[in-house]
Amino acid sequence: MSKDIIEQMDGATLQHGPDNDRIYLMSIGQADPQQLAEQLKTLAEEKGYTKIVAKIPASAEKAFLGKGYEKEAAIPGFYNGREAALFMCFYPDPSRKHAKDADEIDSIITLARNMKDKPCPQLPADMEIITCGPEHAREMSSIYKQVFPTYPFPIHDPGYIRETMQSHIRYFGILCNNRLVALASSEMDRENRNVEMTDFATLPGYRGQSLAILLLERMEQNMQNEGIRTAYTIARAASPGMNITFSRAGYAFSGTLVNNTNISGGIESMNVWYRPLSPSA
Repeated sequence: MSKDIIEQMDGATLQHGPDNDRIYLMSIGQADPQQLAEQLKTLAEEKGYTKIVAKIPASAEKAFLGKGYEKEAAIPGFYNGREAALFMCFYPDPSRKHAKDADEIDSIITLARNMKDKPCPQLPADMEIITCGPEHAREMSSIYKQVFPTYPFPIHDPGYIRETMQSHIRYFGILCNNRLVALASSEMDRENRNVEMTDFATLPGYRGQSLAILLLERMEQNMQNEGIRTAYTIARAASPGMNITFSRAGYAFSGTLVNNTNISGGIESMNVWYRPLSPSA
């Protein structure tokens, strides 16, 4: 099976392919919203994709609604702390629109919200949080392979990790006895001053110590120093741990992307959580 690709369409940036069986509009760029909404539907029909998910500024919502898209989630303050991003979705195959585990997802959201005020732990004395460098890429890719059999972006490839380190992603890790045991990344959109907190992975023997929330705390401090205004995540909806992590860190739930992402061997729904990192966001 060929991998999903990232390409341009009239100034917009999109990812599409058979792995996720969808089109993901990552950035609308300078494209005309009304034309683009229709072009994406045409591409989906040509390729046989069963979902389109378009991340767009709120000002483009009307154009996508007019083409039959529906809003599944939002990130207030995504664009420089001022304008929201909306996730507008269209389903060429209506069966993909319904999550079989919808009740479980709702229960996890409720559980996560109820954990909001739970205090955060201290970093164990034998561990250290670091900013990862190119020298860590091979070990990082090995961890990602262990934790995620499949993933929507090629983090199993050390070359991809090194390349993105040089452009827009800052990777963080936790060392125990000079060995990486947990990872996460901050994928920065410097132009719009937002960041996706993502790629969280903890080796099985080190889970249950709240390492993800400790990483997230350091990542937020780092991003605030970079002038980032809004942080968000797109977390596996069926994973209690990650949803709880973001709720405990003060993030607000803002929607579920249904049957959205090929991760850990199958298509899963994803929950969107966000948090302002500056008072103006």
